[in-house]
Amino acid sequence: MAIHLTTPISDEAVRQLQVGDTITLSGYILCGRDAVLPRVLRLIDEGREAALGVDLRGQVIFHTAVSPAGVGPTSSNKLEIESSIAPLSRAGVKVHLGKGALHPETIAALDRFNAVYAVIPPVTALLGEKTLENRLVAFPELGMEALYLIRVDLYPAIIGAAHGRSIYDEPAL
Repeated sequence: MAIHLTTPISDEAVRQLQVGDTITLSGYILCGRDAVLPRVLRLIDEGREAALGVDLRGQVIFHTAVSPAGVGPTSSNKLEIESSIAPLSRAGVKVHLGKGALHPETIAALDRFNAVYAVIPPVTALLGEKTLENRLVAFPELGMEALYLIRVDLYPAIIGAAHGRSIYDEPAL
């Protein structure tokens, strides 16, 4: 049975999640990937994250672009994406959605900031049915790679890293 989470995600909810748990997500989540995440980090470093117009605390960020074809995960271990995970977690993001294995240092940072990484299946058609609306948040000049806020209902994912462990390091079942 899947654990259902609604945004914003609480610290307590994250503490309960374990590697391999199946989750569903509902509520508003951010979408961003390698083109926009460095810009978001720059705003955080400058203490200007309020300029985004969304509160990062308890937030979920999906490593994807938003296009007319829908949304689907991109590889979270791309340099610009993976290097954003620790600072975004420190800023309050609780769940990072994407695909692919993360480096041990990133998994340790997730644990340090009480955040998790969830692997989302690359099924754009399924996610399209579960994406209820989207809104451009920042950096419109990046087109589909700008920062978006989407409203979702029952997005499926699997916890891929939590509490210093990774599903990619677990023995095969």
